[in-house]
Amino acid sequence: KEAWEIIRLDEGDEVVGAVELSHDLVELVFITSDAQLLHFPASSVRPQGRSGGGMAGIKLAPGARVVFFGATPAADASVVTVAGSSAALPGTEAGTVKMTRLAEYPPKGRATGGVRCHKFRSGEDRLLLAWVGTGPARAATASGVPVALPEIDPRRDATGSPAAAPIAGLAGSL
Repeated sequence: KEAWEIIRLDEGDEVVGAVELSHDLVELVFITSDAQLLHFPASSVRPQGRSGGGMAGIKLAPGARVVFFGATPAADASVVTVAGSSAALPGTEAGTVKMTRLAEYPPKGRATGGVRCHKFRSGEDRLLLAWVGTGPARAATASGVPVALPEIDPRRDATGSPAAAPIAGLAGSL
């Protein structure tokens, strides 16, 4: 069998996501577990061939990981973040949920750390889930029961609202 690389990765590099763009009039968005958000225009990324090494995304702090990557029109996109404790078992702690407009966050250059998008409450130390997109955001518990999300908060570095139930996932219509 013949084998070939799809992408060249240097030591310590990791693929965190991929999107197909039909045009470059969108923002690429990264959100990390330590509540940093980075977005920049897709037009700032040049196309690469098979031997390319990808592109520099967000600069991660030690111990942080990317919890969301995607492409979205910036004009009307919403950001949903869910914070909790890394010491809790998954799905056992409600944590806090925050919704903000993407437009509240200033764009930064690629390979930077971004800006804070969620202020943790006492006992919270990481983002468990994040989603950015257009259309209504929806969430559910692990058993599939819908969870009401809070109203849009215009403050970009605010504390989230307590969640009524542990949230298992986020979805939106695109």
